[in-house]
Amino acid sequence: MPTTDAQIEQVRALVAAVPPGRVVTYGDIAAAAGLSTPRTVGWIMRTDSADLPWHRVLGASGRPAAHLAHRQLRLLAEEGVPIRDGRVDLRAARFPLPDLPGD
Repeated sequence: MPTTDAQIEQVRALVAAVPPGRVVTYGDIAAAAGLSTPRTVGWIMRTDSADLPWHRVLGASGRPAAHLAHRQLRLLAEEGVPIRDGRVDLRAARFPLPDLPGD
């Protein structure tokens, strides 16, 4: 099933809502947007996130993508996000999105 424009806009709105110093995972965004997989969020972020705080979205491990790691960790550190051994402390920095199952 193709991703709709409404879903893309919802992902963009959710990413834009993450405040400085906080992070979310691709899975968090997918769940809040009602998408079936975090990969869809990754695709949207790759194609349409230049004007968004893209650096605040991480994989479930708390590690950034290898090709973005240095830049992403630097931007997050500048915002005060706790980072240990190249990984964001998700317990401390995760931002609760609206309508997440289990929250």
